[in-house]
Amino acid sequence: EAAAARPGRRQPGLARGHERCRGRVTRLADGEFSPVFRLLTIFAYGTYADYLAEAANLPPLTEAQKNKLRHLSVVTLAAKIKCIPYSVLLEQLQLKNVRQLEDLVIEAVYADVLRGSLDQRNQRLEVDYSIGRDIRREELSTITRTLQEWCQGCEVVLSGIEEQVSRANQHKEQQLALKQQIESEVANLKKTIKVTTAAAAAATSQDPEQHLTELREPAPGTNQRQASKKTSKAKGLRSSAKIWSKSN
Repeated sequence: EAAAARPGRRQPGLARGHERCRGRVTRLADGEFSPVFRLLTIFAYGTYADYLAEAANLPPLTEAQKNKLRHLSVVTLAAKIKCIPYSVLLEQLQLKNVRQLEDLVIEAVYADVLRGSLDQRNQRLEVDYSIGRDIRREELSTITRTLQEWCQGCEVVLSGIEEQVSRANQHKEQQLALKQQIESEVANLKKTIKVTTAAAAAATSQDPEQHLTELREPAPGTNQRQASKKTSKAKGLRSSAKIWSKSN
C-alpha cells in the first residue's frame, strides 16, 4: 500500500476507475445523450464558433456557460497567435462591440485563464500566457513530431557548444605553448649574454660587472673632448662676429 501511494506511481485502482469513467462517457456518444456528449467535446476541444454551427442540435447554454466557452475560444486562438486583433475576436466570439470584448477579456484574466494586455491603440489583445486545453488523440502524432524536432534542435545546439569548447581548449593550449617557448628563448638569451660578457671580461682581465658598466658608460675623456669642441666652436663664432662688425 505504501508503494502504491508513492508519488509518481500510478495506482492500479485509480487507473481502473479512469477506464470505467472513460467507458461511461464514451457510451454517451450513442443514443439519447449524444447531444450532451457532443457539447462536452466542444467544451473540451472546440470553440464558441463550433457551438454556434451546431446550436440547433445541442442543449442551450446559459450566459455563464457561453462566457466560459468564449474564454476557452480565446485560449485556442492564443495557442496560434500571441497578438490577436479585436476584429478576429469579435467575429469568433460573436460579440457586438469592443466594450463587451474587453469586459470578457478582463474577466478571463481575473479567472486566471490567460494573462496579457489590451492594446486599445492598435486594437489587439497581446497574450503572455494562457492555460492549456485538452488534446485530441489525432493531435498526439503532431505533438510527438514537434517534440522530436525540438530534441533534434537541442542536439544540434549541444554539438555546437561542444565544438566551441574544443576550439577554446585548443587555443588555450597553443597560447600556453607559445608562452613557454618565449620564456625559454628569453632564458637562453640571458644565458648567452651572460656567457659573452664573462668571456669579454676574462679577455681584458676585468670583472664582468665592471665590464658591463664600462660598456654602458662613455669613456672619461669623451665628455671633455665634446665640451672643448663646443667651446672652440663658440669662440670661432664670436671672432667671426667681431670681424664682420669692424668691416661694417
